[in-house]
Amino acid sequence: MTAPSVTDRFRADEVRADDLTTMLADLAAAGADLARLSGQRLLITGGAGFLGYYLVQLPLAWNDQNPDLAPIDVTVFDNYIRGVPPWLDRLAVRRDVTLRPHDVREPLPGDMGEFSYVIHAAGIASPTYYRAHPIETMDANITGLRNLLDYARERLAAGARFEGMLFFSSSEIYGDPEPSAIPTPETYRGFVSCTGPRACYDESKRYGETLCVNFAQQYGVPVRMARPFNNYGPGMKITDGRVIADLCRDALAGRDLVLRSDGTPRRTFCYVSDAVTGYYLALLRGGDGEPYNVGIDGPEISMLELATTIARVTEELTGVRPSVTHEPSPESAYLIDNPNRRCPDITKLRGLGFRPRVDLEDGLRRTLRWYAGNPGGTEQ
Repeated sequence: MTAPSVTDRFRADEVRADDLTTMLADLAAAGADLARLSGQRLLITGGAGFLGYYLVQLPLAWNDQNPDLAPIDVTVFDNYIRGVPPWLDRLAVRRDVTLRPHDVREPLPGDMGEFSYVIHAAGIASPTYYRAHPIETMDANITGLRNLLDYARERLAAGARFEGMLFFSSSEIYGDPEPSAIPTPETYRGFVSCTGPRACYDESKRYGETLCVNFAQQYGVPVRMARPFNNYGPGMKITDGRVIADLCRDALAGRDLVLRSDGTPRRTFCYVSDAVTGYYLALLRGGDGEPYNVGIDGPEISMLELATTIARVTEELTGVRPSVTHEPSPESAYLIDNPNRRCPDITKLRGLGFRPRVDLEDGLRRTLRWYAGNPGGTEQ
């Protein structure tokens, strides 16, 4: 990808600022204004990752909008295995942000202090990477979660204030749903392999949810579970290995868009500003021990239709329309246990006030503009 122009950089910043403003307005409209976190400490594990990009910046944007109110104090735990991303490093000078290197697989630091809210987003979500690091994936989803649940239980037992916790589960817990279970409700029990190449991720998320439910029932821990459905957009490394990042990288490099399947699997895709709005809704308004699908319920499109849409948006932005080609993945397990369809029933989250607003073309347009202002994905 060529170096970004000043215009590209401006557009990337404009996309981020517009997304943050929209999320704050949507949360307020749904009755989940972040004022509830005013003066509280929020811990976000995995804050240097894709979803951390907006999970971290959203409460800080609220602080900026409300200088006369007590700020939300945000602490980020991450192992920073790839270093501190530039966007997060720039936030380190703020008084309302604390960056702390910590691997959630290890016991929590004894001096971490008191948190009223916890978002556990640490873990490996890209299939390319969790297939390469299965044990680490399971440990983050199980040991890391258990450490945080025990922390919440101990605070409650001591009579301390603890308001809410959100565990990032996954739509992968459903496996490859039967056609009758599309759109898929939270009550669907799943059709999942416990030994396949995706099992390290799928099964550890399932067990993680079991932990959450039982901590809610036995100890009264106010924990909810979010099940993301194909989120994309600003914050995702362009080298992430998921389909939209791969196709955008091809597009911005002036190459053909390469599909690693026959193009027939079908998905719905949820732009990250809508998704993060949904996550904060689940945290602030969700029920204890309850799971929530976070995505959009249509339209469901094939991978070939996705690539064609990205080609069309690329032509709109650059004047050049890339072709779409098919090549097998160099990973032998790339398509094993890959779900044929993925589409959520979001009735439950809509009941909390969730109203996704970004359609696929607009989301892809925003994503491409953001990537263009962050060459090679280094900003993420």
